[in-house]
Amino acid sequence: MLIFFYGKDTYRIKEETKKIILEYKKSHKSGLNLKILNPAEKKLSFDEIKKDIHQTPMFKEKKLIIIANPFFSAELKDKILEEKENLLKLKEITALIYQEGEIGGKEKLFNFLKNKAEQIKKFDLLSGQNLKNWVRNKFEEKKSKITDIAVERLCQYVGNDLWRMDNEIEKLTNFSKKTIGEKEISALTKPLIETDIFRTIDAISQKNKHRALELIHNHLKRGDSPLYLLTMINYQFRNILMVKSLIEKRQPYNTIAAKTKLHPFVVKKSYYQSKNFSLKELKNIYNKIFQTDLNIKTGRIEPVIAIELLMASI
Repeated sequence: MLIFFYGKDTYRIKEETKKIILEYKKSHKSGLNLKILNPAEKKLSFDEIKKDIHQTPMFKEKKLIIIANPFFSAELKDKILEEKENLLKLKEITALIYQEGEIGGKEKLFNFLKNKAEQIKKFDLLSGQNLKNWVRNKFEEKKSKITDIAVERLCQYVGNDLWRMDNEIEKLTNFSKKTIGEKEISALTKPLIETDIFRTIDAISQKNKHRALELIHNHLKRGDSPLYLLTMINYQFRNILMVKSLIEKRQPYNTIAAKTKLHPFVVKKSYYQSKNFSLKELKNIYNKIFQTDLNIKTGRIEPVIAIELLMASI
């Protein structure tokens, strides 16, 4: 059986993968036939996975093979395509391939998996009612309650980063066994709208690289994760790019605010920051941020150095 998961929502991809692994372990106690190939961790090679595809399972157990993020490696993509016919013939093996992020429609491996996998699921980032429902379900799982207004506020503060949302829910449920309301959200959850990040983006937009790097180092000294910083930088430049695209189409400010569905403060900051960039510049910056994220996740470069180089290149 061939399974394919992909999409921007890395949290739900990992959660769904965990469920499959846990279900497998319930009925296959030895664990010897579970193989995970993750290029970022480099624990297994595809040649080892290939052997497993062709070998008879130990103890007559069904095998579970998981291949994480193959699209980050051109070599790995090619090797999987070489084995595609064998992957389709699997009977005693379940192969799960998952890819985090967007995938180009012209990718040969993507088209093969999309057309041939028996189970396919795309994980888009949650928004609106879907995000609120997910939050409510998480509180129910932890046997805790939250008011509708508190759910609204929590979603405004955290957005669709489910990794951070899960941490915030854990913190809130540990803090209080009573119903979580607006008061608890305001006291314990830091809003996504971070003034320091806006100051950093202001420094970048003013071409003040020295100041931008100084602010980045301030974040790091404070204990902020480099990946969290990159997420925030990506978030704000995506907003600036959205706003700039609508400005280029001569859309009035009120229309921009309505179409982007961003917090009023974010719309205002993005609107003024966009004036310091051309649309082409913003697209180039957004691509650099994407490449930086990719380089970090594939272990090509240390996170702090990657962010410093990004700041220097913008």
